[in-house]
Amino acid sequence: MAERFSDTPNLDPEQFRDIDRERLLSPVPGDHAPRILLLHGSLRERSYSRLLNEEAARILKLFGAETRIFDPSGLPLPDDADADHPKVVELRDLMMWSEGQVWCSPERHGSMTGIIKAQIDWVPLALGAIRPTQGKTLAVMQVSGGSQSFNAVNQLRVLGRWMRMITIPNQSSVARAFMEFEDDGRMKPSSYYDRVVDVMEELVKFTLLTRDRADYLVERYSERRESAEALSKRVNQRSI
Repeated sequence: MAERFSDTPNLDPEQFRDIDRERLLSPVPGDHAPRILLLHGSLRERSYSRLLNEEAARILKLFGAETRIFDPSGLPLPDDADADHPKVVELRDLMMWSEGQVWCSPERHGSMTGIIKAQIDWVPLALGAIRPTQGKTLAVMQVSGGSQSFNAVNQLRVLGRWMRMITIPNQSSVARAFMEFEDDGRMKPSSYYDRVVDVMEELVKFTLLTRDRADYLVERYSERRESAEALSKRVNQRSI
């Protein structure tokens, strides 16, 4: 072993792992419907980000997914309530339940809304020893009141990466959203609608491809080292 790692002296051989092709390429496939959580970023009675999520949920169901839409109404601002607040508990439970997610925000003042950001800010990187978003798939969408823009989806991508999610390549940005929905809240046929179908199809495909190997895909050398060092410290403390 020493000879193998002679050219990488900074690397810990005990925590280095060869690529396990069987775990990566031949996981035991689950046969349940992909579980998709949808978050929207507006509390308006006629919220176009919510309406777009509802349309996306209908499409996801056609692709065989099980969907849940979280209602952010009543969710307190981050750190303005305890973690046992009912809406916080509901959101975190849905995060754990999901295998993939859709984040849809209006673009407000050139940015995602505080409402969508607050939902993500209530979800810590770790709940106990489990990361509630790591390895889950993510699709991002936005609605705009004016001409087409990509500010919100670009920011949501950064946020998804920070939460260690697998963000799919495709995305949806619906311009002049007030013109794209009927009075009953259903989305009109258009190239925007077709793009939403594309995004949901891609999300389900990526979710099916990754959900059974997600734990392995996001397993990290650096975290194995940190865990080993923490264990070593605990053992040494007990022996003092």
